[in-house]
Amino acid sequence: MSFRLKLLLLFLFTLVFSVAGVAAQELPADSLASQAAGSTFDVEAATQAYLNSLTPAQKAKSDAYFEGGYWLQLWRILYALGIAAVFLVGGLSRRMKALTARLPGQALRTLAYAALYFLLAGLLSFPLQVYTDFIREHQYDLSNQSFGEWLLYVLKSEALSVVFGSLLILVLYLMVRRTGRRWWQWGTVIVMFFLTLSVFVSPVFIRPLFNKYTPLPAGPVREAILSMARANGVPADNVYLVDASRQSKRISANVSGLGSTIRVSLNDNLLNRSTPAEVQAVMGHELGHYVLNHIPKMLIFFAIIVGLGFWFVDWAFHRLLVRYGARWDVAGIGDVGGLPLALALFALFTFLGTPLFNTIIRTNEQEADVFGLNAARQPDGFAKTAMKLSEYRKINPGPWEEILFFDHPSGRTRVLTAMRWKAEHLKEMKSSEQ
Repeated sequence: MSFRLKLLLLFLFTLVFSVAGVAAQELPADSLASQAAGSTFDVEAATQAYLNSLTPAQKAKSDAYFEGGYWLQLWRILYALGIAAVFLVGGLSRRMKALTARLPGQALRTLAYAALYFLLAGLLSFPLQVYTDFIREHQYDLSNQSFGEWLLYVLKSEALSVVFGSLLILVLYLMVRRTGRRWWQWGTVIVMFFLTLSVFVSPVFIRPLFNKYTPLPAGPVREAILSMARANGVPADNVYLVDASRQSKRISANVSGLGSTIRVSLNDNLLNRSTPAEVQAVMGHELGHYVLNHIPKMLIFFAIIVGLGFWFVDWAFHRLLVRYGARWDVAGIGDVGGLPLALALFALFTFLGTPLFNTIIRTNEQEADVFGLNAARQPDGFAKTAMKLSEYRKINPGPWEEILFFDHPSGRTRVLTAMRWKAEHLKEMKSSEQ
C-alpha cells in the first residue's frame, strides 16, 4: 500500500495487534530461569536468564535492524515531503489539474486527480519501498518472497490504495467544499466511518486477497484456543490458520473484525515454530484485545488523532497558501490540486506525534499481555515468544528508547512481566503440575 495512504489512514498499521516470538538457544529458557531462581524465585534473575539465551551475534543483528528503523522513520517523512515538492514545486500537480479539467463535473475531476495522484506517488515512492520492504527484509533474513511475489503483493496493495483512497478523497473534498473551515470536524467523522467499515470488512474481504485463511485442524491446539475464547466471552466458534509463511518468517496472531466478522487467526509460522504452550500464550494475549475492548477504544483514540491532524492541516495549509498558493496553482483548501500539500502536512503531523501514538498502542499491548498471562497461565511460553521479538526488534532498549520508538512492550519488558506473574503464581503452578 502506498506510504501516503498509510499515513492518512493510520489504522492500516496499528489496528492489527500481533505478538511475535523465538525459542531460546541451548538450554530451554524456562530451565535457565529455574536454575537462576534457585529455591526462591528471583524475578530479575529469571528475566536475565532469558535475555542471556541470545548470542552476542543474534543481539547485534536484532539491534542493528531495529535501530535502523529509527532512521527509516526520518527518511520516510523526508521522502514524503520530497514527493509533495515534485507535485507542487515541480508543477506536476498543475499538469494533472489541466489534464483532469477536461472531464465533465467537479466530482469526476476530483476522483480522477486523486486516482492519478496515488498512481504517480506510488511510482515515486517505489525505490524507497523496494529497499525498505524487500532488500532490507532479505538482508536480515526476514522475508520468504521472491521479487516477483513481493511485487505482486505491492501491486495488489496499490490497487486497493487507488480505489479506496480515491473514494475517500472524493468524499472528503465534497465535504470541504460544503462546510468551509469546519471541514476538519466533518472530515474526521467521514474518516472514522471509513475506518470502522474497514475494520468490519477487512477480515472477510480484504485480507483474503493476500493470504489464504483455512480452519485450524482439530486437535489440542485448536481446542485450547477455543476453550480460552469461550471462558472469556469471545464469540468465536472457529480458529483460522493464515499462510503467512508465503511472505515472511515472522509469527503473529490476531482477533480482528467487529460484530459478525470477528475472526480469531494465527499464522502458520506461529503454529510451526512454537510449542502448544507458546501458541496458547500468544492467543491469550490476542483474545485480551477483544475482551478489553481495545478495537473500539482505539477507534476513539484515532478519532481524536485524526481530528487533531486535520486541524493541523487546516491551520498550516492556509498559512502556506498565502505565500505559495499562486506559485503552486492552489486556489484554496477545497482545490484538489492542494492534495499533495494536505497529505504531506498530515504525514508531518503523524511523524511528530509518533511517540504519543506509540505510547497509546503500547499501553494496550501491555494490558493484553497481562490478560493473556491470566487467561493462558503460560508465563514461560509467553516469555519464549517474547524473546522471538529479537529477530526484528531490539530486545533490551533503554527506558526512553522504548517510550519513543516502541509500539509494543520490548522483549525485556514482556519477559519481566511474565516472570513477575510466575512469581506470584508459583505455588499454584507447582500444584497443578503434580
